[in-house]
Amino acid sequence: MVFSANPLALSVPEPAFEAWLRDTGYLEVLDSQPVPPPSADRRSKPTTAATIAPAIGGTTNFFSSALSCFRTLVSIATLNPFAKLVPDDFTAPTPSWTSAFIGPAYSYSWPPDPAQARMRVQENVRRYVRNYAALAIVFFACSLYQMPISLLGLVLCLGLWELLRFCCDKLELELRYPGLRQVLIRITQIAAAVVLYLCNMQMVLICAISVSYLVMILHASLRKLTPTKLSNRQRQSLTRTTRLPSHVF
Repeated sequence: MVFSANPLALSVPEPAFEAWLRDTGYLEVLDSQPVPPPSADRRSKPTTAATIAPAIGGTTNFFSSALSCFRTLVSIATLNPFAKLVPDDFTAPTPSWTSAFIGPAYSYSWPPDPAQARMRVQENVRRYVRNYAALAIVFFACSLYQMPISLLGLVLCLGLWELLRFCCDKLELELRYPGLRQVLIRITQIAAAVVLYLCNMQMVLICAISVSYLVMILHASLRKLTPTKLSNRQRQSLTRTTRLPSHVF
């Protein structure tokens, strides 16, 4: 522990602490920390059990790793990735697709624990929300290409709305007959809903949303927060500078 317990210690709320880490650039340091070594009491235990039955120890490690992966997957599946989104994230410049969004191979790794997985997902969604939105549009267009009937239904609905707009402007329904205009709008809405339903537009939306969400969760959980590859000496220097409690890592 870097900070010793004292009655004058102040508790910092988690959102404020994460905001400070994000603003000062130390959030990447947390994501690059290795898994802490085993405690002293575990190291002090005799190794006779491992010597007598190594197979049991290997099986235990396998099940522990599988349980840890399962906990991480459950934590990601039950997480709301949009909880920390703010309007400014959508107005920010779109990160580069090659160097920032995709990045090199060393910028990906499996999160060592559920807490770090949740931190990665929420932070990466904030960073690359515009990239994920563009991917969702691409997946929607690809789904329409695979289902041409739905594409024709969408074009037909757009044609209905364009025809309604032309009639309203030509006959000046908004000024002369506002009640009739409202009736025509309701009829067009019902007709468009029926056409989209008959063309299986709901399946296109389900496929596009499912694939987009899966790609977003996988990329956000596997993508490290560290933007560049730091050497061990640089990481040690940054760790000493942060002076954060050891239990955080």
